[in-house]
Amino acid sequence: MPIPGAPPLEWAGVIPKRPFVSELTLERELEEFDRLKPRLREVWDSFTMRDEEPHTSIVVPSLTLDQEELRKLEGSPYYEERLLFLLIRLRNPRARVVFVTSQPVHPLVLEYYFQLLVGIPASHARARLTLLCAYDDSPRSLTEKILERPRLIERIRAGIADPARSYLTVFNSTPLERKLAVLLGVPLNGVDPSLRHLGTKSGSRKVFREAGVPLPEGFEDLRSLQDVEEALLELHRRRPRARKAVVKLDDSFSGEGNALFRYPSRVERETVREAMQRFEYAVPWETNDDYFSRFARMGGVVEEFLEADQKTSPSVQLRVDPHGAVVPISTHDQVLGGVGGQVFLGCLFPAADGYRLEAQAAAHRIGEVLAGHGVVSRFGVDFLATRSDDDSPWSLHALEINLRMGGTTHPYLALQFLSGGRLDPGSGLFYSPRGLPKFYRATDNLKSEAYRGLLPEDLIEILTINGLHYSHNTESGVLFHLIGALSQYGKLGVTAIGNSREEVEHLYARTLAILDRETSFGR
Repeated sequence: MPIPGAPPLEWAGVIPKRPFVSELTLERELEEFDRLKPRLREVWDSFTMRDEEPHTSIVVPSLTLDQEELRKLEGSPYYEERLLFLLIRLRNPRARVVFVTSQPVHPLVLEYYFQLLVGIPASHARARLTLLCAYDDSPRSLTEKILERPRLIERIRAGIADPARSYLTVFNSTPLERKLAVLLGVPLNGVDPSLRHLGTKSGSRKVFREAGVPLPEGFEDLRSLQDVEEALLELHRRRPRARKAVVKLDDSFSGEGNALFRYPSRVERETVREAMQRFEYAVPWETNDDYFSRFARMGGVVEEFLEADQKTSPSVQLRVDPHGAVVPISTHDQVLGGVGGQVFLGCLFPAADGYRLEAQAAAHRIGEVLAGHGVVSRFGVDFLATRSDDDSPWSLHALEINLRMGGTTHPYLALQFLSGGRLDPGSGLFYSPRGLPKFYRATDNLKSEAYRGLLPEDLIEILTINGLHYSHNTESGVLFHLIGALSQYGKLGVTAIGNSREEVEHLYARTLAILDRETSFGR
């Protein structure tokens, strides 16, 4: 029987119950997905134009990414917890949230977020949250697990108060998320999967050219080891002074799919071919055979590795709303590490004064191109900023587009969650309701062997005893995430928020010192 509160779908004038996965043909899926798209605009207008409108946000924080690349991300199953910051939706007393995870979320972790919802009793917020779980820790995407469980889909439907006022929020959009949206009968708050190619490394380069934004010299749409060899030789002909190049997998993320190439002193086909045996990968166990097997499957690019005495990597987050307007969200300076400084470790908000607004303007032009192609989504654009010395102007080159949420999404959500403030597009700064500019430092990669074995209860006790809570009075403090990964992986996410860059760095350093001290016992 149909679930109460989840009206059935109209198919050519017939009103059956919603189909199971096995009953949904691709043709029917695409037809219904297109029919649902306009509803996102209606839902968007209802809760952005009027306060406290009732709606339901279905959050499926699935990392539907290449599984071989995802294995490089330690503790990746717990990265679903990063989107718990979307419980900010419960600040609206008439909103509901359906949140689905692969594994159960520890009750103390939920209580930790509830107590941050100022002005909303935890019991009231809890009553409007439907928390569901697949109870499946296999190394596959959450969306795959949901689609294998028809009864779980029915439970998600049961948590939707009114499908006409609901939408599906995901980490990234693929045909799997499209299918789930259709099965639930709600619009997808994310990019149409048919446009995903615009966010690949190859697609990004084409969009940058269309937007007239500078990008590194290089080549896209490569498919083989031989393609890479030819590209490296041609790149040297165009940039004879280049000493390094970067090979990137089209669908990689966080810099984990990059390979650094060093040109030999004498550049000829044979010497380049020999040097290609010594690619430097982000993880030590990567081999040429494994890497280029994935390269043949997903494609990739070769780019000049830009050298400079001073360089940094700002990132700009924006949204194309359902009306096609490009809206700035935030700017960050990325904290990078690993081989060649290409692996994402964390971020600083806001990006530095010297290039923040220039990067925001360039990203806006890129967003207009994406909007012209039909993209409706949150997205990020990563840049490289370089200069020769303190007195020189910064030069910006666009590196890639992420048509999904990223490592800078959840700390910004945390800032919104806690402060209720907003971005001033004219300055690129975020102001709290009291008019204070806000700063933060965030990471998903706070790791230590000493942290292994810490339970959520232990972390809550440590931060309570040492006063690491965020204070709404001072509008500063520390927020933790990835708490579920702490015991097994010794890994934790931290966002330190303050009213100046100096305060943020002090809070961050103090947090590390306290965790080190509290976990040194018995070691």
